[in-house]
Amino acid sequence: MLPLILGLEGPTLTDADRDRIAKWQPAGFILFTRNIVDASQTRALTDELRELSEHSPIIGIDNEGGRVWRTAGLCPTPPNASTFGEKGSYKQSAWFGALAGRHLEMLGVNMNFAPDLDIDHQPEDSNALRGRCWGRDSQSVIDHAGNFSRWQRKNGVLSCGKHFPAGGRARVDPHHDLPVVEATLDELLATDLLPYTALAPELDAIMIAHIRYPALDSELPSSLSRRIITDLLRNQLGYEGLILTDDLDMGAITNGYGRGRDFELAWLAGNDLPLLCHELDTLDLAAEAFGKLPSDRRFDIEDRLEKALRKLPIPPAFSIEKLDKCHRELSDLTKELTGEECFTIEARTQSPVEDY
Repeated sequence: MLPLILGLEGPTLTDADRDRIAKWQPAGFILFTRNIVDASQTRALTDELRELSEHSPIIGIDNEGGRVWRTAGLCPTPPNASTFGEKGSYKQSAWFGALAGRHLEMLGVNMNFAPDLDIDHQPEDSNALRGRCWGRDSQSVIDHAGNFSRWQRKNGVLSCGKHFPAGGRARVDPHHDLPVVEATLDELLATDLLPYTALAPELDAIMIAHIRYPALDSELPSSLSRRIITDLLRNQLGYEGLILTDDLDMGAITNGYGRGRDFELAWLAGNDLPLLCHELDTLDLAAEAFGKLPSDRRFDIEDRLEKALRKLPIPPAFSIEKLDKCHRELSDLTKELTGEECFTIEARTQSPVEDY
């Protein structure tokens, strides 16, 4: 088994997809809008992924609500996290998590790369996190995102908090290839890291941001930094779950470090599951990089991963009736918050992640 999360080419598996799975047995897969046509097709795709895998694979997706809702073609889009934080009750955030879980488990998806645990420090900016944060202070994020996560997990879908350590502080810097956060560790511990310390025991995974934190690591971005991942998240904060990178196909990563070396650095830093979402024909280079790791590092990754995969929930039998009921309830919840049955999404794309 190769410890990474792999993207797929389209709504049905190609011969190239099947060859990659047979040869390398990826630990998991990520679905994007390009992989989804309708509910029955999506469930057939996830069923085939399980059949082709020699282990129980993670099958993940980004379904946060609002403009990051990969299954928008299957049901009315629910509100984004900010709308729940501004207008919703904690009970409504919990109900959203429950419905998001029911929706995804019926499709055969067992991990949602949500909730977002970033604090909205820059509400006036139009950036990649616009609308995706549950609040402007740590307690609001803990309460709303925690309820979403808790009830999503109760309904058959694992949670992944992101973007560690503090995506909500990031600003574009013309002198750097990646967004930059200038905060010190003490400042992060007092604010941005509180949702992680509060929710860590019930997060199945945490995703690391592609951001530079000069006060924490003057050389490497957070996704490739041992100081941030192993020293801070593992050792200081005591997190024991799976650690994922954001997509390593981001240009600043591949251009800066090269395919193969980027994966090697990610695993050495303490990540368990790097994401390879788009440049699928480079999988062999990633696999070669894993083979170069010290044996004790490979053992640590494989041991943690095997324990995690044994806990993956088994999806229920597919039922279009149950799925339709869930979608009606999502529409009802949306109408409670917004007065409309489908959330209105801003037409202008604010992040490449929206177009995948």
